[in-house]
Amino acid sequence: MWYNNILETIGNTPMVKLNKVAKDIPATVLAKIETTNPGNSIKDRMALKMIEDAEKSGKLKPGGTIIEGTSGNTGMGLAIAAVIKGYKCIFTSTDKQSKEKFDALRAFGAEVIVCPTNVDPEDPRSYYSVSSRLEREVPNSWKPNQYDNLANTQAHYESTGPEIWEQTEGKITHLIVGVGTGGTISGVAKFLKEQNPKIQVLGIDTYGSVFKKYKETGEFDKNEIYPYITEGIGEDFLPANVDFSLIDHFEKVTDKDAALMTREIARKEGIFAGNSTGSAVAGLLQMKDRFKEGDVVVIIFPDHGTRYLGKMYNDDWLRDRGFLKDEKLTARDIITKKESQEIVTIDSEKSVLEAINTIKSLNISQIPVTQAGMVIGKITESDILNALLENPSLKSQPLKNITTAPFPFVDLNTSIDRISAMINNDNIAVLVEDNGKIGIITQYDIINAISA
Repeated sequence: MWYNNILETIGNTPMVKLNKVAKDIPATVLAKIETTNPGNSIKDRMALKMIEDAEKSGKLKPGGTIIEGTSGNTGMGLAIAAVIKGYKCIFTSTDKQSKEKFDALRAFGAEVIVCPTNVDPEDPRSYYSVSSRLEREVPNSWKPNQYDNLANTQAHYESTGPEIWEQTEGKITHLIVGVGTGGTISGVAKFLKEQNPKIQVLGIDTYGSVFKKYKETGEFDKNEIYPYITEGIGEDFLPANVDFSLIDHFEKVTDKDAALMTREIARKEGIFAGNSTGSAVAGLLQMKDRFKEGDVVVIIFPDHGTRYLGKMYNDDWLRDRGFLKDEKLTARDIITKKESQEIVTIDSEKSVLEAINTIKSLNISQIPVTQAGMVIGKITESDILNALLENPSLKSQPLKNITTAPFPFVDLNTSIDRISAMINNDNIAVLVEDNGKIGIITQYDIINAISA
């Protein structure tokens, strides 16, 4: 058996039991693995549905251009369908999204325009506004508008919901879904509640998003809105696809818990999933008191981990945000282990000869150069030698004439791996600031710290 094109492989995704990450949950916990769709995400379903509906209504004409604001996954679904159906694609997105998502969209021939995250949806710079402007300006174009296009919800009512019902043999008691555009949770919930109104639908929200408070109070509180890291869920407005009447409860999950759980799923279940999956499973654990033995909980795993390699799966990215404690040696450890922690500097107005004498007397090979107490550059033995070979009279001239670029500064929490990678023939040390004092780390200091 074969398929006529890749679009025919969308849907019929597998259901997998979670074991280790859900060991403290008394219920059976099942993951709906949407990464097996051709675009590696659940968004393929609604992308195709929106295009097919637009073709039927005449909004999308042959040779047209699809213009959409997307965090990446919807764009991927649209781009794949556009390749098969002969459309062009222009996508707007935010600078919060991972580089891997943009690279994937461009691989299918799409144009990607990156817009700032921290602006209101109505701001002309926002990715919502830019996509709307482009739709007006580009001839023969169509904007799917995944947030308010109800074909989004309908796609999941027609496919995802029935699949879950069939795969659980109608035994599902709880559905957990991260809420972004709202199409997945609303479409699946509508179908499942028609089969069994007792099924609990639990939405996952993030701090900085408006969904949870709006559900509980009916108030759209702009004070709830602030930047967050988690991708794929949460919004600063209310998409038409979010049917709050079908969602029984919203659970908020922090950026840190979402990021760390994303990694745990790969390491404990062997499932390489994206950031919003981490949010959903972290939310499951936060809500464990809602579940009892005999319950069947289904969590939708929307997308693939490859789109987050530079973020949630990158140790340095996590450390930079304070999400990951580094068990390796850090700059702080190296400085602490140094026999002498006082750094020698020399003023830029001092002569080259004075620098030579300082290097000789202290038996050192490099000195940071300062001006008004601030580090502005460096001088090394090789810098002095090269300068004097070219012009011996430089001995009496001020150091600023031969000073080279300063050693880079690193944070006290920078790992030994990163520091080692920064030290090479051209850059033989790094500087670190500790309570207003400047310290220097050389290759010798790293070796000494490791062997201590």
